[in-house]
Amino acid sequence: MDVAEQDLVEEFDGFGIGVDDPDIIDKLKELCLFYRLDAIKCAAEWVAFEHSKNVSLTLETLEIFERERLSKTSTRTPKNVRTKKSSQKVLDINTIGDLFEADETDDLLDAYGTPAAKNAKKRLQTTPEAAPNNKRLTSVSRSPAVPFSPRSLSPAATTPSAKYSSRTNAGEVVCSFGSTERINWQGQGQGSCSVTLYDPGNSLTDRFRYMFQKLTDKAHVLNDAIEDMSVHLQTHYKVEEFSHVSLPMQEPVTVVGRVCCDSVGKLNAKSVLLEGSRETSSGRHIAVDLSDVQHYSLFPGQLVAMDGLNSTGNKFVAKKVYEGIALPQPDVGLSTSQSPLTVCIAAGPFTSSNNMLMEPIADLIKIIKRDRPDVCILLGPFVDARHEEIEKCTLNMPYDDFFQQIIKDINSAIESLPTQLVVVPSQRDVHHEYVYPQPPFNSLSSKKIHFVSDPCTLNIDGVVFGITSTDILFHLGCEEISSPPGSSDRLSRLTRHIITQHSYYPVSMLLYDNPR
Repeated sequence: MDVAEQDLVEEFDGFGIGVDDPDIIDKLKELCLFYRLDAIKCAAEWVAFEHSKNVSLTLETLEIFERERLSKTSTRTPKNVRTKKSSQKVLDINTIGDLFEADETDDLLDAYGTPAAKNAKKRLQTTPEAAPNNKRLTSVSRSPAVPFSPRSLSPAATTPSAKYSSRTNAGEVVCSFGSTERINWQGQGQGSCSVTLYDPGNSLTDRFRYMFQKLTDKAHVLNDAIEDMSVHLQTHYKVEEFSHVSLPMQEPVTVVGRVCCDSVGKLNAKSVLLEGSRETSSGRHIAVDLSDVQHYSLFPGQLVAMDGLNSTGNKFVAKKVYEGIALPQPDVGLSTSQSPLTVCIAAGPFTSSNNMLMEPIADLIKIIKRDRPDVCILLGPFVDARHEEIEKCTLNMPYDDFFQQIIKDINSAIESLPTQLVVVPSQRDVHHEYVYPQPPFNSLSSKKIHFVSDPCTLNIDGVVFGITSTDILFHLGCEEISSPPGSSDRLSRLTRHIITQHSYYPVSMLLYDNPR
């Protein structure tokens, strides 16, 4: 890359490095040309090399710089580049397919696929009733005999899943809570059942611009969470005041803050840090010694208070850990209806593992028609990113079209029923926003279908539902440490954390940027 002498001088001067020697400038221009560097990249590479080797800018050190850094990290300019002459033939919609041989099309589409798709054996996607007519494809959809439409996914076009249809435990009750005898699970047909957001002012109802937040705004939110929890802990446990986490004190004190890990890795009893708020601790953190605490359950991101001693200012010796406090019961008016509220909940994926047919959706629709619940809550994924056909990029229709087809089928099925539908997205929905919290789907408008965010809090006829499709219990279970081991029901303990931490995802988000 040809770089101007003035640009090089200005970029190096920005790092406080004066470049006056013409020989050095010529050498830098030669390196930029040979390794395809611009002035900014060249200066940055040199500064990194200079700090690592503690050398100054000379012709000798530039030789070492080229040999030890540029030759290993940069790509040289190719010496010979041959190009094909493009054909001058004018193509139209009927002849565009002639450009693509079968193998060429496989290579083109595999370039957009996952590693699993690239390593898989290349083959044409055909159906049992239509074989490929020749080596050429009639379109880039890789389906010569099946039109590009939702019909191509119907049972007539794809072999049904033998594994799903031959299962023997369909409809079996595998777990129940409380007494289930003499209970009628069928809905009473409440046409006036109310489904609303519990807190519309703080609910996510539309798409938003993510990855634009400032670090200062993020820090303020994390700090406000500590201060808000400290108010609840101080009131409930009757704490006079919270002390500075890293201020040396010769008498027992109580501190409050967020649990952190002292390194990149899994939390353990020797790596616990407590980060205080700006108000009480100026945002400082301190190492925590848990050897004198008999009972605790901690995870990164947890908001807690601790009794203990900090005699040196370098380590807090904890004596007792105060966990979070559950919020009071929601203040909602109960429904005046005399009929019981019946809610059906189903979680995806809604396709079998070996094809993308809608057999599970069809069975779900049969249950809805049979039991007629007042509300049916569907949690994604609907188009599962982990499905084999999605990973290999062999689905022959757009992901969003596939999802819309599912919603249309369910909507037409419940149109004559009193059932209302609540649709919750998932991090594994390949066609939707990959962010948490996740905005609601943007789909067809219907009075009976409510598209909500993940997570969300709903008021359904006076009963408050907290809903999320993210497996927070699994994430908590991976990071939680407790003492003594096996002292209580672990699943109940993890569930209690969600309630007492006032968050649908209390574990540190830095640990799970990709819940998918």
